[in-house]
Amino acid sequence: MVISMWSNLLQTTKERILHHRRMSLYSQAHGYEEELIKKKLQEFPGGSINLSKEDNGIGILTLNNPQLMNAFTGTMMLELQEKITELENWKEGKGLIIYGAGNTFCSGSDLNVVKAISKSQDGMNMCMFMQNTLTRLMRLPLISVALVQGKAVGGGAELTTACDFRLMTPGSEIRFVHKVMGLVPGWGGGARLVRIVGSGAALQLLSGAIRVDPKTALHLGLSEETLSSLDEAGALKEAQAWLNQYTEGPASVIRAAKEVVAVGRELPVEAALRTEKDIFGTLWGGPAHLQALARRPKHR
Repeated sequence: MVISMWSNLLQTTKERILHHRRMSLYSQAHGYEEELIKKKLQEFPGGSINLSKEDNGIGILTLNNPQLMNAFTGTMMLELQEKITELENWKEGKGLIIYGAGNTFCSGSDLNVVKAISKSQDGMNMCMFMQNTLTRLMRLPLISVALVQGKAVGGGAELTTACDFRLMTPGSEIRFVHKVMGLVPGWGGGARLVRIVGSGAALQLLSGAIRVDPKTALHLGLSEETLSSLDEAGALKEAQAWLNQYTEGPASVIRAAKEVVAVGRELPVEAALRTEKDIFGTLWGGPAHLQALARRPKHR
């Protein structure tokens, strides 16, 4: 009886969290036409989004369009959504590193796409599509890291803010250049930036289109560490080592820790406390908890 009740609670909690994680920010009531914008984005091919999943539970997501500084084409936006769905279904996953091929992170949207969908409604649909996608990225039960080499500008800068952490290599920069294009962030980067660096610093970065180097990023709290490697392979190895210190341990525990932080960030405190209680309940008496008790761990 008790085991049955625990199993039902576990399943109900998981279903509710999964629903929240995948919940769309927008619907037709907001004027959002998802299938319409998907069809439009399909008209602009090029580049790719590649995902590899390692045995240690670390995923590597690569933005692959180096001839355009890894700018997002239409099909890359669609592929990003597909990869996020794949990661949502990866039960063994614990961490994720996002980086760009060719020693640069991402220069935002391909200008050919921007020009082709310059009508207001098309732009709004793309905005809502990418906000939905990056919000799902932010809510993944994986500890995510943006590995910034070269330039992360415009939409690329916004993408870094959808990750839990940012690591930068020497000479790299993060820059919200939207003002230069007569815009503000549209992929959710402005709202997320405020939560990372505070409203004052966020306003300076957006209104000044300031180039943020690794030293400044560390000072602002926009970056966690400046890596030593300049080459792609070395930087990726460093990023994996950095992430490993937070993903070591059972997937169920690492994922639960990320879930607790995610709901604490997004929900009112009462709802966050209730959800934290439910997440706690999925672990108490579970395999990782019982194995830890059997080891009689000492905390030093």
